[in-house]
Amino acid sequence: MKVAEMMSTDVCIAAPTDTLQRAALLMAQNDIGSLPVGDGDRLVGFLTDRDITVRAVAEGKGPETPIAAVMSAEVKYCYLDDDVDDVAKNMADLEVRRLPVVNRDKRLVGIISLGNFAQSGHRHASQDLLEGVAARH
Repeated sequence: MKVAEMMSTDVCIAAPTDTLQRAALLMAQNDIGSLPVGDGDRLVGFLTDRDITVRAVAEGKGPETPIAAVMSAEVKYCYLDDDVDDVAKNMADLEVRRLPVVNRDKRLVGIISLGNFAQSGHRHASQDLLEGVAARH
């Protein structure tokens, strides 16, 4: 099975110039804990609720701080046509719950998450991923 068959395509994207307050609002409205950060459809970063807590609030940065100041600029991602078993293993090794999905032109096309694996019924990949993520916590 390929990532394209399992990923979510309805992805909220933030701009690097958006504020942390806007990012937090998007996360709250969509019940999500992370946002890909894009310049158009080019993936330039990734922001998590943990980034907001640890890199912003803990350091005294306010809600008007641009996302670019606290986002992770070194983004791990997978390709649309990658095999889900390989992606699950990679996510487990990286100990992450989600990865942005890009096409071969490195344009953001979706996101794949632990939830996608759980809903897919792809038992082997889901188990590998869950064990990797659980190892982190």
